Amino acid sequence: MNKTDLIDAIASSADISKASAGRALDAVTDSIASSLAKGDSVSLVGFGTFTVKHRAAREGRNPRTGETIQIKASNVAGFKAGKALKDTINR
Repeated sequence: MNKTDLIDAIASSADISKASAGRALDAVTDSIASSLAKGDSVSLVGFGTFTVKHRAAREGRNPRTGETIQIKASNVAGFKAGKALKDTINR
């Protein structure tokens, strides 16, 4: 499912226009992203929790040359599925 398919599903499920569903989806994703950018977590009970995880600096290898390179530390988004989502997937 891509973003267009998700907008179509939201529009039909909530009985709203596709334009409204698109704006609603954009608002949700923007809100989650801005909360994560601040370092907060976002919990959607039953669905899951979005968190920010720190990835430490490390050494890696350039696959083309085999040369050792330094990979910078970074923050990455993490997601842990909630019980209801796990139950839905594992029916």
